[in-house]
Amino acid sequence: MAPPSTPTLVAPIDLKKKPHEQVPPLHNRWHPDIPPVAEVETGQLFRVEMVDWTGGAIQDNNDAIDVKTLNLSTVHYLSGPIRLVDSDGIPAKAGDLLAVEICNLGPLPGDEWGYTATFDRENGGGFLTDHFPRATKAIWYFEGIYAYSPHIPGVRFPGLTHPGIIGTAPSKELLHIWNDRERKLQESGPQSLKLCEVLHSRPLANLPLAKGCVLGKIQEGTPEWERVALEAARTIPGRENGGNCDIKNLSRGSKIYLPVFVEGANLSTGDMHFSQGDGEVAFCGAIEMSGFLELKCEIIRNGMQEYLTPMGPTLLHVNPIFEIGPVEPRFSDWLVFEGISVDESGHQHYLDVSVSYKRAVLNAIDYLSKFGYSKEQVYLLLSCCPCEGRISGIVDSPNAVATLAIPTAIFDQDIRPKTNTTPVHQRLGRNPGLPQCTYDGDLPTTINPCSTISH
Repeated sequence: MAPPSTPTLVAPIDLKKKPHEQVPPLHNRWHPDIPPVAEVETGQLFRVEMVDWTGGAIQDNNDAIDVKTLNLSTVHYLSGPIRLVDSDGIPAKAGDLLAVEICNLGPLPGDEWGYTATFDRENGGGFLTDHFPRATKAIWYFEGIYAYSPHIPGVRFPGLTHPGIIGTAPSKELLHIWNDRERKLQESGPQSLKLCEVLHSRPLANLPLAKGCVLGKIQEGTPEWERVALEAARTIPGRENGGNCDIKNLSRGSKIYLPVFVEGANLSTGDMHFSQGDGEVAFCGAIEMSGFLELKCEIIRNGMQEYLTPMGPTLLHVNPIFEIGPVEPRFSDWLVFEGISVDESGHQHYLDVSVSYKRAVLNAIDYLSKFGYSKEQVYLLLSCCPCEGRISGIVDSPNAVATLAIPTAIFDQDIRPKTNTTPVHQRLGRNPGLPQCTYDGDLPTTINPCSTISH
């Protein structure tokens, strides 16, 4: 007889199978009509296994062509939905809070590796895509709690493993709110948002798209599939239901309080990360991996009204609450880089923390490239190592101040400024170095005119 603490496997993964071959089926959209694949009682410890967010499309090799050509309409692949009921068999109801405790998590056995990547500027891009338009990737291998990469040598750090995505299903009313506001943003065009001129980012919003749609138990080709595919929300942004929040501290021992919008809550999760830096600036920027979660849930009846205050025109405009667990890496020495609301052209912006954070990241990249790394290596590293991003000041106009703190202990050399030193020689990864592809587009690349070190 199994002890009470043995988790029940409710969503297994077979790593030898493609995403559309998995049983139970996966999904990559949010919609209230995607049926649950399992039912779990509150207080029951259960295990959910997940493919990496691309469903195995990125390979452990020295070629970044899989990153450059990735079909982004298929991401993220999620496991679930899971229906939650209490000990009397009564399901979670709209207006409740679902308390989800992460009891354990990690990579799937036999698949202890991951990757960090930057997308081609014409296919996904990233936070610094105007500076780094090429597709690149770095492979990481796990040694217990530690990760190292032959593509970024001289670095080793403990991971703070976490799910990038965990959330409940939206109601039809909330789904309509999402699609309506994101469609209006898309239709307004980048000319209405000055920030787009600075960030050169991805599409303003990722609207419902039938291409690449996977809807769990809903059979493709049926009228129901056609209807849901045209309505279902993409999993790219975090929203009121939780979703793709990419909060790196949601690790072992954490608890997430998710709003419930449909009967049973319909909990889904995926996008497992071995480690991530605050901001995940490369977009495919954590150490992405397959993995598992062992969870335990409780239902707080009428918890939305009791604990969450709507921040919008309806009672649905709420956001989750998170409790950080007690287990995380500890570092004592940090090197901190500052950024202000002034872009690369010298243009002053008003309290724009996105511009400030971009400057902090670029400052860190330029600095660390003096220690034998290419700028693209550092860009990938800052996206996935346990660095800490902060909004340090938001009231002293015109500059918001953002900071990026890097733990110095992750390097095998002293990266602090010193007197009487000579430059460090170029560090080479395994042949042919950092896997990368050419950028074939015609958009201009932003280059710091004062920098003497190339990418």
